[in-house]
Amino acid sequence: MKLATLDNGSRDGVLVVVSKDLTQCSAVGHIAPTLQSALDNWAVCGPRLGRVADSLERGFQPIQRFHEREALSPLPRAFQWLDGSAYVNHVELVRRARGAEMPESFWTDPLMYQGGSDTFLAPRAPIVITDEGYGLDMEGEVAVVVDDVPMGASTETALQAVRLIMLVNDVSLRNLIPPELGKGFGFVHSKPSSAFSPVAVSPDELGDAWRDGKVHLPLSVDYNGEPFGRANAGIDMTFDFGVLVSHAAKTRSLCAGTIVGSGTVSNKLDNGPGKPIAEGGAGYSCIAEIRMIETINNGKPLTEFMKAGSKVRIEMMDKEGKSIFGAIEQEVQGV
Repeated sequence: MKLATLDNGSRDGVLVVVSKDLTQCSAVGHIAPTLQSALDNWAVCGPRLGRVADSLERGFQPIQRFHEREALSPLPRAFQWLDGSAYVNHVELVRRARGAEMPESFWTDPLMYQGGSDTFLAPRAPIVITDEGYGLDMEGEVAVVVDDVPMGASTETALQAVRLIMLVNDVSLRNLIPPELGKGFGFVHSKPSSAFSPVAVSPDELGDAWRDGKVHLPLSVDYNGEPFGRANAGIDMTFDFGVLVSHAAKTRSLCAGTIVGSGTVSNKLDNGPGKPIAEGGAGYSCIAEIRMIETINNGKPLTEFMKAGSKVRIEMMDKEGKSIFGAIEQEVQGV
């Protein structure tokens, strides 16, 4: 099934079930007023929402037109947002570009940070920036929403808790990251509000593309109207979502509605750094990665970070070329 949250003027919006082709939806306030409410009682609400989804496809359900531009992020705010870095290729490039060795533990112990989750951007909302010197970047990622996860959960138990899958634009202010990390206390200013895809889908909606705790499909990232990234989210993912969720629950339980991100989707090319799409590569899911490769190859980055008027579109298509989650489509807006 596919679920979305429409803007009704409240903080948390109103939950709807969306048709597979993303053209129609059905209100489900009689089951749960919001997505968080449904997740809080998923054992009861999940199957009922699934029956609505089936009825919607058969034409037996009251419908209204679904417009992606009217959708908020599926969870407009969440109790917790944890973002991993599952594509260690990306981490390796970051460190290599600044001449730092990568500890061997990075291949066995995931990196993860806890981001702000009190406000998420709508998938078509602008990214507002007060200073272009901050180094604004997009990060195309996949994320899962989990049910309650007990502390110390195994990877198998953690993976079984995945209820929904979404796409993410994890907005980053790259030039603020080094001084913040230099304090030894983590991100605050360098990680403003992220945006999620208009629709969240249940794992079964992906068919065999969802296996081994990974989404085996390319993530499309277009930048200023041009293809920028087509990295496959199932390739070069060192840590699957079972591992990531289990890692997050190592010393604490996770409540229903916790979001866990994959980190920037990144593919290697012939066991080396990726290449732009125009050069036969899979491209990139963020600007920082191409800047790293430019630094490695040329001694300095050439590609600029996002400016006012820059546009990004993040989407994932099924094997028939149809949009699964709808599109995150944002334009940078200066103040």
